[in-house]
Amino acid sequence: MRIAKHRIVSALRDRGQQARADWVERELPDRVDPAKHSGLLATLHLDPADLADAPSP
Repeated sequence: MRIAKHRIVSALRDRGQQARADWVERELPDRVDPAKHSGLLATLHLDPADLADAPSP
């Protein structure tokens, strides 16, 4: 499972965390591996299950 970076950025901007969203845009790849970045997602209080792309049919 991968997460599109724009979903993380959007979630942060929705919470008014502009500086964190800007940092994520600069530092993370376009497709984020939740296992590799689990610590960061936890720090940002983001649940990977809420951000994951819908499975392809």
